[in-house]
Order: sequence, then structure tokens, then C-alpha cells
Amino acid sequence: MALLEFTDRGIYCAQADVYIDPWKPVKRALITHGHGDHARPGHDYYLCTRSARPVIRHRLGPINIETVDYGESRLINGVRFSFHPAGHIVGSAQIRVEYQGEIWVASGDYKLENDGLAEAFESIPCHTFITECTFGLPLYKWQPQAQVFTDINAWWIQNQSEGKITVLTGYALGKAQRIMQGLNPDIGPIFTHGAVENVNEVLRAQGIPLPKSSRLAQNTKKNQIAGGIIIAPPSAVDAPWVRRFTPSSLGIASGWMAIRDAYLQRKADRGFILSDHADWDELNRAIAATGAENIIATHGYTEQFSKWLTEQGYNAQAVKTEFEGEVFDEEKDKND
Repeated sequence: MALLEFTDRGIYCAQADVYIDPWKPVKRALITHGHGDHARPGHDYYLCTRSARPVIRHRLGPINIETVDYGESRLINGVRFSFHPAGHIVGSAQIRVEYQGEIWVASGDYKLENDGLAEAFESIPCHTFITECTFGLPLYKWQPQAQVFTDINAWWIQNQSEGKITVLTGYALGKAQRIMQGLNPDIGPIFTHGAVENVNEVLRAQGIPLPKSSRLAQNTKKNQIAGGIIIAPPSAVDAPWVRRFTPSSLGIASGWMAIRDAYLQRKADRGFILSDHADWDELNRAIAATGAENIIATHGYTEQFSKWLTEQGYNAQAVKTEFEGEVFDEEKDKND
């Protein structure tokens, strides 16, 4: 029997009777991070990193949750588990599983570029690596984030000169805070949709330094945000509140913006290629660094990526899961 197996409830370790990021209710769940496709309600017991706990509690309510520090191990029925930085969002982790000399690592979601906000990715040697491959095609290659933010700030300045309100979308948890951190505060004030500001408050309360931002209210007038930038989740751009702030310029920050004219599908003016997931090169570098011979590709271009890995000499396979990666329109989590 494999140390970890894929079941209808999630990734299961039978020896320890625990699941990693299960998508159906279970007794014991080890959670890699707080996004809604990985941290779901209904489990009897949750275990996550100390820095992931506040957001998970915010989103799931009064659950039974314990924490560990990065690198700290827990022994459960002879199986040793430890959590290691994934670089995806604050508190995100890869989960290392060791039993009788065999080591598996479940990556959760990850990226290699240190964004200065999430804990930096750490490579973990193992025999089998379960990797996401949200952007597992060669066309997905990111620019350094410094260049992306140079472009975003220049676009914001241009909108100011044209008398337009700047609206930029990104996930309420993770992407929005990364965007805020990369903005030049000298250009103007930062305003946030309520879903974004709710997460900001949770992160600030745990000591994460974020730039100053102001929550948009139902009665906020256009003249109150002149020259500013609005950070909102992707789904919010279809809501009536956006129509109050005209003329405006809409931008989307997402890895999917690497697809030619993808931003036009959402009727946006600009697309900025910015993802909290690994690109093609990072996926290949991360896998090579583990030294693993066995690779299991999940959520993303699984068939294409596993075929590529097989051609490179790995024992690779694709497994379908209910993880979503970076969905184009919106993170399917409505708890904010």
C-alpha cells in the first residue's frame, strides 16, 4: 500500500488515519493553507501552520484547530508529519510525510519566487512528490514581480492623468495583499473591497505588515477616491458598485493573463501576469530539487505535465483531485 493514496475524500494516509486537504468531511485533516479548495468546512480536527490559522479560523468559524511551526514534526501512529514553507500565501505549507524510511511530500499550492510576504519556498528532499501543476505548460513563464509592479504603477499613474479610477482585481486572500505590497504609496491612496479588507484585518492582527488601505463603503463617492486605486476580488467587477466609479480602467492580475488577450474576455483594459502559483520553469526546478523519482501531478495540466515528466525520466502520473488551482474568474470561497 502506498504511504499516501487518493480517495473520494482526499489524500489519505491510512497508517496515521489522516487526510491532507480533504474535500469531504473527515475526522482528522492536515491543511496546507487557507484557500477554499484546500481548507474546507466539516472536519472534526484541523492541523495547520501557526501563521495559517487566523485566516482559516476567519473563514471556517469556531473549528477544532491546532497549529505547528514550520519544521516542527508530529508523530501520528508511527508516521512523522512536518509542515514546510510553500511560498504560496502567508502560512502556506508543503506537508512532509515519513514512515519507515519512505518520504512523501504533498506540495499544496506553491511558488518559488520570494514575494516578501509569504514565507519563502523551501525544497524538501523526498522519494515521491505530489505537485500541483496549475500552470504546467511552457507558455506560462512569469516576469520578476518587480517588473510587474513597475507596469502596474505606471498604469495607475496613466489613469490618474486621464481622470480615471483604477480598479485592479486579485484574490481576496493572497493576491490582493501581494498587490498592495507592490504598489507605490506615493502615487495615491489604496481602497479595498470589503472581502479584501476583511482578510487585511486578520493578517494585520497577526502582525503581518501591510500598506495602509481604506474599506470601500456603500456610500463612498467618486470624489472621495479620486487618484486612488481599488483592489477587489475578480467577481466584484460584475457588481453594480463598480458602475459608480466611472470613468474607470479595469485591470486583472492573474497567471492566466499569459494567454494572449485573456483580459479582453473579462472586458478589462489591462492584464498583468502575476500568480501565486509556480510557472513552468519553477515547477521543473522544484521537482528536480526534491530528488524524487516518483511524481504525481494534480490540479492543472496534469496529463500534459505528467507526460513531459515521463519523457524527462521520472516515474510520473496524473491524478484528478478537487483542488482548483487559480481559477480564472474567482476563488470559489464566499466566506469573506
